[in-house]
This record gives sequence, structure tokens and C-alpha cells, in this order.
Amino acid sequence: MKEFLAGAPILSIVVFLPLAGAAIMALIPSDRTRFHRWFALWVSVATFLLALLLLPGVSSFGEFSHQERYLWIPQLGINYHLGVDGISVVLLLLSALLVPISILASFREIKKRQKEFYILLLIMGAALAGTFSSLDLVLFYVFWEGVLIPMYLLIGIWGSGRRIYAAMKFVLYTVVGSFLMLVAIIGLYVYSSHYGVGTFDFLRLREISLPGNLQTWFFLAFGLAFAIKVPIFPFHTWLPDAHTEAPTAGSVLLAGVLLKMGTYGLIRFSIGLFPEAAVRFAPLMMGLGVIGIIYGALVCVAQRDLKRLVAYSSVAHMGFVVLGLFAFNVQGEVGAVIQMVNHGVSTGALFLLVGMLYARRHTRELGAFGGLAQPMPVYFNFFLIVMLSSVGLPALNGFVGEFLILMGGIQADWLLGGIAVFGVVLAAVYLLYMFKQVFFGPCANPANRQLRDLSLREVAVLVPLVLIIFWIGLFPRPCLRVIEPAVKSTVQRVQQHIYRTYESSTGSIGGSLLALDIRAYSLEGGSEN
Repeated sequence: MKEFLAGAPILSIVVFLPLAGAAIMALIPSDRTRFHRWFALWVSVATFLLALLLLPGVSSFGEFSHQERYLWIPQLGINYHLGVDGISVVLLLLSALLVPISILASFREIKKRQKEFYILLLIMGAALAGTFSSLDLVLFYVFWEGVLIPMYLLIGIWGSGRRIYAAMKFVLYTVVGSFLMLVAIIGLYVYSSHYGVGTFDFLRLREISLPGNLQTWFFLAFGLAFAIKVPIFPFHTWLPDAHTEAPTAGSVLLAGVLLKMGTYGLIRFSIGLFPEAAVRFAPLMMGLGVIGIIYGALVCVAQRDLKRLVAYSSVAHMGFVVLGLFAFNVQGEVGAVIQMVNHGVSTGALFLLVGMLYARRHTRELGAFGGLAQPMPVYFNFFLIVMLSSVGLPALNGFVGEFLILMGGIQADWLLGGIAVFGVVLAAVYLLYMFKQVFFGPCANPANRQLRDLSLREVAVLVPLVLIIFWIGLFPRPCLRVIEPAVKSTVQRVQQHIYRTYESSTGSIGGSLLALDIRAYSLEGGSEN
């Protein structure tokens, strides 16, 4: 096995196996619907199993492993360069897991153009894997944009209600941010050319010391693209519409993985390439994260549409992630990365559960339900576990991420961290109220008493996510051990840039560095400095 891992291009296989599967499906007649469903499922399952092989080789020193580098367009310094560290590998695994779950969940929901639907899910899986593993900025941009097309089609063709409006809004928001990021990528290449480098390679670009004013503009260009994708308040308005009108699989992948593209971009590129600007904008970013936490929670309290409630809860939960990322300590950033995974699992499961209920009642109005605990006991238990994980109950996955984020946030800024605590309380308010209304509220319609419980297929869809909820909640250390070295490397790199800047400008760094409050702590406790 070790020889196989050492010699095989595992990352490329993980990226291109879904594309190969999609190409084969394109050659099979559309009326072979059973074949298309099951073939897409087994291709995605095989991709996930292969992605698991990446874990043993992840560096314990925060370096990139499983690197593959080939010339692509050498005249422009563009290479096919892939690699993963502890941050990217967990997000790649998350996307590889949610694709087969989304496919299996769609077996009964999708009735029209099934061949095209499953082809698009496989293409999206490939683009997501490429996004999380690209170490060349142009290659990253290609995969980043590659995710946009299938999601646009999934919402626009298989969505409900105002699907065209939601799809167009999603595309327009994303394209504006992506255009600015492309301009910044070209600007980085031009600047690096002045030093005789002329590269789009992330590992080489992060070693170049950029002037403060350039860092500011590049950070803003990259940051806006990622802020829209997260989405950070006030760039969030596309999200509820996209979630509400998307099919269940689209909502699961949108919440579970696409939003993480934004937070991954922030820690990998915005912080990794422009550390001084990231520190300068840290108070603003943390503030916007806290606003998102409180705003998203308050809107959830007022929601009466189940799917929109879960959609706005994503704004609140992703606000926690942004707070942790810009705390610039190991607790905060490790908590942010593991919370990306937790949110993908828990909110993805919530969208699946809402979709299963919609398939039975064809409504998402909170007032249309009530008394479901008795006719749907299996559904009740799954919903209870997933809801409590989103609340952040100890022993479940959400607690691990939120606790670390709040620790790191309070260390960095006690006021913002303290305000964020109220977001946890508000999450309990709206989620427990929703749960009470659906399962113990007055039965609004006699049809609720006749609803069938979950099928074996639906149980099979939810079981992997529930197992992860308990595994991370009870045994978080294996996951933390994978993430922590890469996070430490990122935090220490930020410190090194700040040290060099203040040493060259003032000759003395002590007081200035203390003022910036950039401290790296190990999860075991104690300072790394």
C-alpha cells in the first residue's frame, strides 16, 4: 500500500475519476435511468474511498504532501500543481463524502433529465476536489469557476419556484467577486515578474514580500470573492434564495461544501499570501463575522419557512468560522477549520431532513406541521441528533468547533468574542423552537398523522453523517491532529512576516508586535513564541 501511495497520482485520480465517470455516462442513452443513478453513486463512492488514501501521507509539519507538478503553459508560468495539507485534505474529504450522499438522496426526488443531473453532480465533485488541492493560482481559478456552472444549472433546471431568479442572482454575485480575484491573480504575476520569477505558483508567491499598499489591494480583491462565497454579511443576500429554490442535493452541496470554498480561500490565499493586510483587516473581518452570527440568528427566529431558516442559520454558523480565522491563534483557526467540516455535516443533514419532509408534505411552512414525533419516530430521532449538533451540545461535533472558536476569539478580542457567545444562545432558541413546532406542536393538518417514516434508503443517507457527528464530538483529537500542524504553519508564517516588517521599519519589534496581539498557542496549552 505504501508503495502504491508513493507512486500513484492519488490527487489527480480523485479529481478526474468523477469526470471520467461523467464522460462515460454521457455516452449512455438517457432512458437508462437506473444505470445513471447507480453508476454515478458507485463512481462517487470510489472517489471518496480513494480520497481516504490521502490521509496517511498528510504532513505532520504543516507542509504540502501528495504534490504533483507538471508543465501546463510554461510560456506564462502556469503549471498543473496539486497538493494538500491538513486544512485542504479535510475539506476535500468532506466534498468527496457529500457527493455520493447527495446522489443517493436524489434517487426518488429527481424525475426529469436524470442523466444530466447526475453528470452535473460528478462534475461538481471533480471541480470541488480541484479547488481544495490546487497550488497554482490559475488552476485554482479554473476549478473555482468550474463549480459555478453545474450549481447554476442544478438550481435553474431542477429548482423550484423562482429558480431562474435564484440561479441568476447566485451567478451574478459570484462572477463579480471572481472577476476581481482574476485581476489580482494577474497582478501578482506581473509583480513577481519584476523579480524575475513570473509565476502563479502559490508556494513561490507566498515567499515574495509584497509592499503594504499592494497587499491591501490584493487582499481586498481576493477577500471580496471569498466573502461573497462564504457569504459574509452584507454579501449574503444571494444565499437564502439559492438554498430555497435549489433541489435537495444542490442545497446540501451548497451549504456543505461551496460555502467552505470561501473560508478556505480566506485562510489559504488571503491570509497565506497577504499576512500584513490580513492583520490590518482582522478587526473588520472579525466584526463582520460577529454581525453575521447575530444577524443570521435573529432572522432565523423570525423565519417560518424551514428551508430558509436552515439557510439563514448558515450565515450565523459561517460567521463563527470567519471570527476564528481572523483571531490569528491556533485555537481560533483550528476551531474554524473543524467548524467548516461540522457545518458541512450538520447543515447538510438538516437540508436532507427538510427535503425528506418536503417530499411527503410538499410544503416547507413551519405552521403546516406539528405532532410528527408519533408517526415518524425514526425521523424524529435523526432530526433530534442533527438539531442538537447544530446547537453545539457537548459530545456532538458542533461543540468542538464553537468552543475552540470562542476561546480563540476571546483571546484575540474579548468584546467580539463575548458578543459571539450570544449567537450560541440564539441558535438554541430558533432551533429548539423549530423542533418543538414540527414534532410537538398542534397537528395543523390531519395528513401529518399519516406520514410514513424514513425508508431504508433515507436512513442510509443519514447514518454516515450522524456517525461523523458523534465521532468528532466524542473523539475530536484525530481530526484536530490532522488540522493543527497546517494551522500552526499559517499562524507562524503571519508572525514571521510581521516580525520582518516591523524589524525593517523600526528596528524594534517588541511593542508593536504586542500591540498587534498575534500569538500562537498550541491546543495542549502554552505559548509557541
